[in-house]
Formats: sequence, C-alpha cells, structure tokens
Amino acid sequence: MATASGAPPAAMDEKARRTRDLLASFYNTEPSAASSAGAAAPASLARSSPAAAPASPLDSINSTSFDPEIYMNVLVQQSNLEGLLQRHVKMAAEIKNLDTDLQMLVYENYNKFISATDTIKRMKTNIVGMEAGMDQLLSKITSVQSKSDTVNTSLFDKRENIEKLHRTRNLLRKVQFIYDLPTRLNKCIKTEAYGDAVRFFTGAEPIFEAYGDTSFQDCKRASEEAMDLVIQHLQAKLYSDSEPIEARAEAVVLLKQLNFPVDNLKSNLLEKLEDCLLNLQNEPTQASISDISKTFRAYLIIFPDSERRLIELAQALFSNRYETIRESLKKRIPSTDLLAMLRSLWEDATAIDEVIPEAALPAFSLETTRDIIRQHIATAFLHLQNEISDTLVRTHSTSNEKLEESQLQTAMDTSKMKVSQGCIDLLQEFHHLIDGNAELLVKLRDLIIDWVQEGFQDFFQKLDRHFHVLSGRSKSFPKESSALDSVQIDKVPTVLVLMLAQLCVYIEQTTIPKVTEELASSFSGGGSRSYEYGPPFVPGEICRLYRSSGEKFLHHYINMKTQKISKLLNKRFTTPVWIKHKEPREVNMFVDLLLLEFNGVVSEVKQILPGQIRRHRHSDSTGSTTSSRSNPMREDMLNRSNTHRARSQFLENHLAKLFEQKMEIFTKVEYTQESVISTVLKLCLKSLQEFVRLQTFNRSGFQQIQLDMEFLKSSLKEFVDDEAAISFLLKEVNSAAHERCLDPIPLEPPILDKLINAKLAKIKEQNPNMQ
Repeated sequence: MATASGAPPAAMDEKARRTRDLLASFYNTEPSAASSAGAAAPASLARSSPAAAPASPLDSINSTSFDPEIYMNVLVQQSNLEGLLQRHVKMAAEIKNLDTDLQMLVYENYNKFISATDTIKRMKTNIVGMEAGMDQLLSKITSVQSKSDTVNTSLFDKRENIEKLHRTRNLLRKVQFIYDLPTRLNKCIKTEAYGDAVRFFTGAEPIFEAYGDTSFQDCKRASEEAMDLVIQHLQAKLYSDSEPIEARAEAVVLLKQLNFPVDNLKSNLLEKLEDCLLNLQNEPTQASISDISKTFRAYLIIFPDSERRLIELAQALFSNRYETIRESLKKRIPSTDLLAMLRSLWEDATAIDEVIPEAALPAFSLETTRDIIRQHIATAFLHLQNEISDTLVRTHSTSNEKLEESQLQTAMDTSKMKVSQGCIDLLQEFHHLIDGNAELLVKLRDLIIDWVQEGFQDFFQKLDRHFHVLSGRSKSFPKESSALDSVQIDKVPTVLVLMLAQLCVYIEQTTIPKVTEELASSFSGGGSRSYEYGPPFVPGEICRLYRSSGEKFLHHYINMKTQKISKLLNKRFTTPVWIKHKEPREVNMFVDLLLLEFNGVVSEVKQILPGQIRRHRHSDSTGSTTSSRSNPMREDMLNRSNTHRARSQFLENHLAKLFEQKMEIFTKVEYTQESVISTVLKLCLKSLQEFVRLQTFNRSGFQQIQLDMEFLKSSLKEFVDDEAAISFLLKEVNSAAHERCLDPIPLEPPILDKLINAKLAKIKEQNPNMQ
C-alpha cells in the first residue's frame, strides 16, 4: 500500500521537472538549468548505486559536453546493424515526442498570455471611478463617527447611573434568592427535581460560607436540612433495583457535586452494569445499546479510573455476541440474515466506540466479522457437499432393490441438478455479501471475492476426493463426510460408480463453465491476498481433475461388472467335470445368468449414459478379412466324416489365424452406451476364453461350448452392434475349446439350429411380451 500511495507524487514530480526543462530549453532562458536537469538522472543513479561504473559516452546525449563524433564511434563499435536500426527508431520516436511536447507547451503558454492580457484590460476598465467613490465613503464614515461621539458624551452621566442601579438590583435579587432558597428546595424535593435542588444549593454555597454565621444563619440551617433530605433520597435511588442504571448514575453525579463520598459505591454500580450487559446478550436491541452507550459515558464521568473495567466489559459483551453468531453458523443460515446480524453488531460497536475508543471495538468487529464470513462461506460449501453426498447415498440405498424403469435416470438428473443448481444458489447467496454498500462490506469486499473463488477451488477438489471415497477407490474418510456413516464402502454398488463417472463429465462440461462465467461477471477483482501458486480458482485444473476422475470411475465400473460376471463364469467352468460331460440337450443355464447380467448392465448404462451409438458392421470392421473365405471351407468340411472333419477343422483354424488380419478388440472407452457395453462384453468374453483354456473337454463338453457360444452370438446382437468383434471373440472361445478337446467333433448344423430354436421358443413362452 505504501508503494501504491507513493507512486503518483513521484510521477507528478517527474512530469513537472520534464515540463520545466522543456520550457527552459525552448526559450533559452536558463541554459545551465537545462544542462543540470539533463544530468540529474545520471547523478541520481550514481548516488543510488555507489558501486556503479562511470557514465558511458552513450549516456551523455542530454548533457552540455555531448560530442556527436565520440557518440557515433562508440555506438558503431558497441552495436551491430540491428542495434543501430533499433537505436535509430527509438531516437526518432523520442524526437517526435519532444517536438509534440514543445508544441503543446507553446500553445498552452500562448493561451495563458492572452488570458492574462484580457484580465489586465478588464481590471483597468473596472478601476476607473473607484477612487472618487472611496473618497465619498471616507467622508460619510467620518461624519457618522463625529455624531456617535456627540451622543456618547451627552449620555455618559445617565449611563453610569443606570449601571449602578442595575448592580443594586442584581444584589437584591441574590439576597431574595437566599431567603427563598429553603422554600425552593422543598418544592424540588416534592417534585423529585433533585438536580435543580443541587444546582440551587451549590450556587448559594459561596454566600453561606461568607455570611452564613451572621445575616443568613436561619436560611443556611433550613437549606442544609433540606439538602440532607435530598441526599437521603439520592442514596435510596442509587440502591434501588427498580431504578434504571442512568438514574442511579445521575444520583452519583449529584452526590459528588455535594461532596458526598461515593467511591465505596463504585464496585456496586459496576456489578449492576455487568448484570445489565448479561441481560443484553440475550435480547439485544438498538434501544438497549443506546442506553448502554449512555451508561458508559456516565460511568466515565462518574468514575474516571474505571475505564479499564468498562473496556473489559464492552469487549466481553461483543465477544459473547459474536460467539453466538458462530454457533448459529453450524446450521446453515441465509447470507441476508447473517449480514443483518453483523450489520447490527457493527453499528453497536460504532456507537460504543464513540464513548470508549480505547476498546477498539470497530477493529475487533472487523476482524471477527472477517473470520465469521469466511466460516460462513466454508460452511456453505460443506453443506452443499453433504447434500450432494446425501443424494448419491439415497441412490445407493435403493440400488440393491429392484429399480423401476427410468429410476436411475431420475436419480442421475437429480444429482446433476443438485450440483449445478447448488453452485448457482451458492453464488447468489455469496452475491449478497458483496452487493451491500455498508462500510463493513466495502472493507471486506476483496477478501470475500478471494474466499469465494478459493472456496470453489477447494470445494471441487474435496468433492472429487469424496467421490473417490464413495466409489470405494479411496479408503480415507474425510472428517466432514457425515453421509458416509450409512455407506459400506466394501459393498459399493456398480451403478453408483457409473453415476459418479457421468457426474464428473457433467461437472467438467457444464457446471465448471457456468461457475467460471458467474465468477467472472460478479466476483471479478479481489487479489487482496497474495497467492504464491497463482489465482485462487483455476477452472482448467478442476476440469482436468474431473476428466481424469471420470475416466477412472468409468474404468472402475467396467472392471467391477467384468469381475462380477467373471466370477459367475469361473464358477460355471470349475464346478462340472468337462472330461465326463454328457451330450448337450439344451443351452446351459449359465447362459441365461450371463444374459441376465448383461441385461442389468444395459439397463444401468442406458439410463445414465447418453445414447450415442455408432454402428459397426462386419464389412466396416478391422476384423478378419478371411472369415468369408473360411465359411465355405467349414461348410465343405462338415459334409465329410467326423474324424476327418475334426482334423481338417483344427488345421483350418490354425491356417486362418496365419492369414487373418489382427483385430483391435479393446479401444479407448468413451462416455457412450455402446462403448461401455461393448467393453464389458469384450472383457467378459475374453475372460470366458481364458477359463476355457484352463479346462479339458470331451466331445460332449466341446459341443456344449459350441452350442452355448452359438446361442450367445445371436443373443448378444441385442446389446451391441459391433458384430465383428463379438463374433471374433466367440470364435476364439470355440477355438480354445477345440484346442482343449480330446475329440473335437462339432455338432451338425441342423442339430445346432434345432437346439437354439428350442431355447428361443422356451424363452418366448416364459416371456410372452418379448418380441
């Protein structure tokens, strides 16, 4: 702040010096001044840096000892062609600027000279005739003075007599006042005008001290008896609990005016004041604060040495009231209500500060308000995080039950709305903190802007960590996460992970841009705090964070679904003895379970992820280009004998792999239904292939695998459109079973079709609505 406040005067001094030098050089009035001004800058540099080297010939261009030849020689020796061109451009610009400045100076001074000439002409015109008027005025004043002296001389004797009579009249009034004093005091006692009684008696005390034992003895005795009664009434008022504190303070003042010892009353009155302040903390009102301010003022007058105690009481009063506001922050309160409370306290502190400035209540209130507003902002972000967490946890609590159609989509929309609208609502709440024109808010405006921006940065980071805890990827529980008490992290539902992935995408693409735009429009500025690592809110960093987290959650969801289905497949292939498998009569039940799991994945994905499905046909795939050539060979082989067909098919598969174009099965996962479903299916089929490779099959076992894979081939078309990849993986499973089979003789196509049609008919019979 010191640098900022000191910069403008320095700039003005430099401008004035430059203007003076230009004028001197233009009019040639002070040649030495121009030379000394030209050398001022090098001299100041020399003084500021004693260890600096002697001035270079290049720096003497503004001095009187400038030599063009030496300057050019040094410049040519020290600079290349590019440097000379740059020096030329710079010097031409400086010459142009100097010419412009000189022209402006001449123009401005010319206008000033013309204006001065016109002013002198007007003065000469207006002063004509003024001398005669002044002489006439002087003669009139002389005449008035002479007449005044004549009147004073004629009335001098009468005035002296009048003054003597006036003094006599005043003395008689005082004597009459002394005689009437006892009666006046009794009237004051009856009307409880004790202040007037004390004023009358203290005014008559000098006369009683001088003439009380002689002329006014009876009046003095009667007045003292009346004042004894006044003192008794004042003491009774002082100790009466029904009397207000101001009345008791007034009684103390009156007693002190009567020279009554009141020091022993000090502790009692301070205790009464402390009790009054305790009652004020429960029901603070403007009227009570005004009364307390007046009471403090009275106490300072009554007891000047009680200032330290009054300061302690005032500080304790405001500390307790601010602590009450801190307690109320634990429950979320609107910013308008908080500002009303803080504004009321600030006005109260200002009122008390006028009486006790040593208590420094405005500074204390400003510092405390600063902490309270920062706590309010942090609490608001914490409540929003808890609300988002509660919304997701409610989804978790119902995810284990049977979900109705579009229930997940509704929960997803609710979570998005809670994040986006919650941030907008917070911004509107915080806008009240900087929108007011109160003195308190103006002082804290830059800090509030910084806290809001820093709060959003911290909020999004904490929300990301909270998402990782909810997904089960992180085991560190944040202290402020109250909603995690009902969540079993070890049993996190997969749908919650998928919702977190989509929510991260929504926050990155929608919420953060909205928040950034609102911050730029309503919360720009700030910068009152120095940030060592850059600005408080960095939207690019938050977007990268949520983009990375979204990808992690998406892969985590795929892995969780794949692991669940892989456990089902592992149980299927490890339980039976494949070497003794019976002849297949129908599609195995595990296929139904597998398709049921796939249906669950599809239901979750279609309700949460967008439906940007890209069609992948076999002709467009990067899969095998020889599959069409292998099909006629396979049909030809099936017409041969079983043993010859098995051997030929085994040889055919190996030969086909040699000429097959490598297929890219696992590509980058995108936030689309097709991408996620395809990835889950591909991973599950790949796991199925590995489980098959670990078993040994007889002919029936191999035929069972063939039947199951053929049925899956037709059923999985409902889930994805990448038929090439699915067909390729199913063929790999068949090839793995073929390699691990002792007698790899496949089923005849008619038998295979008959079994598959029977399974389809059975499914249609169980589900009549199925098309």
